Amino acid sequence: MRALASPLPIAWVTADSAYGQEWRLRRMLEEAGVGYVLAVPKSQHVHAIGRIDFAITQAPEDAWERHSCEAGAKGPRVYDWAAARLPAIDDFDGDAPTHDRWVPARRSPARPDEIAYYLAYAPAGTPVAELLRIAGARWAIEEAFQAAKNECGLDQYEVRRYPGWYRHITLAMLAHAFLAAMAAAAGAERGAAESVPAISPAHGGGNPAAHGSWAPHADAHTAHTPRTEQVPLALPSPGHRTPLSLPPHRGRLPNP
Repeated sequence: MRALASPLPIAWVTADSAYGQEWRLRRMLEEAGVGYVLAVPKSQHVHAIGRIDFAITQAPEDAWERHSCEAGAKGPRVYDWAAARLPAIDDFDGDAPTHDRWVPARRSPARPDEIAYYLAYAPAGTPVAELLRIAGARWAIEEAFQAAKNECGLDQYEVRRYPGWYRHITLAMLAHAFLAAMAAAAGAERGAAESVPAISPAHGGGNPAAHGSWAPHADAHTAHTPRTEQVPLALPSPGHRTPLSLPPHRGRLPNP
């Protein structure tokens, strides 16, 4: 709520299923005009189609497209993705909708039975590849939290009351941002600055799901379902530091 009320240029929100299944959060983002790609459980009910896993089982095989979503600790994250555009909700969207709702899904090429489900809300005309990029951005955030725990003691606090907990979390994340910026600067000086690969198809000619080429059908049970941008941190140029002088020692030094 505070982030949406702030002047920050928030374009997208992404989160795991603990938040994605909360329809109040989705509705709040839609009212604010903020796009989202939120993970949801397979039992999630979706407007006009019922359970989301029922909708994904209808996807033809050629609707699945292989994409690499950034690089993980063990190499590129390669998955098969499919997405279907949902019909508009008249009560919410009006006669001329400016945004589309989607049901993207991700499955493992090695284990096709392992499927992750998402709900997405995006400005009309947004390509599916952009939705997949936003979905993959959550991994970088989770890795940043894990690194902050390992390097800066993000989770090493005793007092869980405000403002002590808030101060600890803020200082730990600030320290982690400082270390990350220093590491990036050192890498640039060595000429080895890392680049984040964009999502690109690994096979096929074009994305059959890019225009919602398959439409899920409703089952007997339907349910009414009702901007994060990364802010780079820049370090100031190191200025001249005046050396500190120690006061003279007035006692006798111990014998070595």
